[in-house]
Amino acid sequence: MLKLVLTCEHGGNQVPAVYTSFFEGKESQLSSHEGYDIGALELFRELEPLADKTFYSQTTRLLVELNRSLHHAKLFSDVTRQLHDNNKSAILKEYYFPYREQVEHFIHDFIMAGRQVLHIAVHSFTPELNGETRETDIGLLYDPKRNLEQTICRRWKQEFQNADKDLLVRFNYPYLGISDGFPTYLRRKFTDEQYIGVELEVNQKFYTGSPEKWEHVKQTIYSSLQNTLTHFRPELHEEEEEL
Repeated sequence: MLKLVLTCEHGGNQVPAVYTSFFEGKESQLSSHEGYDIGALELFRELEPLADKTFYSQTTRLLVELNRSLHHAKLFSDVTRQLHDNNKSAILKEYYFPYREQVEHFIHDFIMAGRQVLHIAVHSFTPELNGETRETDIGLLYDPKRNLEQTICRRWKQEFQNADKDLLVRFNYPYLGISDGFPTYLRRKFTDEQYIGVELEVNQKFYTGSPEKWEHVKQTIYSSLQNTLTHFRPELHEEEEEL
């Protein structure tokens, strides 16, 4: 049986009280796309009813980047990169490891119980970065070498087009699905058949624009994902057909 695990690594821009002094004068940065994925948590909440398990964080990514590996240069932001190693270790112990480990352990438990896991990480992206306009509405990020990820993303894009042909959906844009991220890490832990990792990237222009359009986009994402799940669950699991 296919299980859907939904995560949102950058759901908020909260600063733990013990670290507020480091962020004095950084209010504009915290409220920007640098501080969190604008609109992502609201979209995550919209999709929650479809999921078998959900995880999210509302701690600002400027404290520590939950979607980066320990070796990544941007694990800590320009605000926290210069902190003493003891402070960094405390941040990792309190915020980074608990989040990542609970998600990994839950996926592991599903898989050990004979389930297959589709993990969708919900993100949003700024319409313009470094003077360059991002030319897409929705991005579906996956590893092209993993057949199930490619197949599911192709179907999901088709469902988007069926629901709203005006929405521009692109694969592995504005980021590559194989770039350093939580799903990339998890792919090294589980096989193609066990784990299907997809990062959903939604343009923040919808959240900051017309409320009616944002509501339409959220509902379109929900219905397209629901239809995709309905299509694939029997195909990916013979046992599902027997239930």
